[in-house]
Amino acid sequence: MHEDHLGNRGLLEPGGVQWMTAGRGIIHSEMPQQDAGLMRGFQLWVNLPAAEKMQPASYQDLPASAITENRLAGGGLVRLIAGGLDIAGRSVTGPISGKTTDILYADLHLGKDEVCDLAVPGHLNAMLYVYEGKIGIEGREHQRQLTAGHLGRLGEGNSVSLRAAGAGARVLLMAGKPLREPIVQYGPFVMNSREEIEQALRDFRSGRLASSPDKGRA
Repeated sequence: MHEDHLGNRGLLEPGGVQWMTAGRGIIHSEMPQQDAGLMRGFQLWVNLPAAEKMQPASYQDLPASAITENRLAGGGLVRLIAGGLDIAGRSVTGPISGKTTDILYADLHLGKDEVCDLAVPGHLNAMLYVYEGKIGIEGREHQRQLTAGHLGRLGEGNSVSLRAAGAGARVLLMAGKPLREPIVQYGPFVMNSREEIEQALRDFRSGRLASSPDKGRA
């Protein structure tokens, strides 16, 4: 359950996504609401370029039905959350698009021994995180293998070929444009210099962020 000082409220249900831009500052809470069983989710942070860090904060709730889904030739599934991909000769775009960071975020569900070939622009930094099963990777450098719980950063190239080993695999594909800017992080604050971090802390502690979002920093 998400709630924030801007009045946004949303319940993250199975297969859904919450997309929040902290920008100049947002105070929020995240509380688990499951009734039974285990809960699994992923929280990913995307760094904004310095020129965009002070944009107004925003929040978007995306239910499972809003995520772009495409079946692969081998029967697998691509759930495209952000950015665009060419899948089976078609250009497909996720509900989050048009970001200057060229963010790409896809959830891949591959069946037993299924092969998945995807074009990933070479100018992006790209990573794979396996959260179920095992995959073999080739196409950007030499062949590698990743098992559940491991993350791999892809090398140079414009495509990646994945093969699910054994019973199948579930994999997150994440990519974005390198910013080549300094990063300074303290707690939930991410800026470009120590001075900016210290200003963000002063704004938060003085209450300026909550009472006047257009002047706060985070």
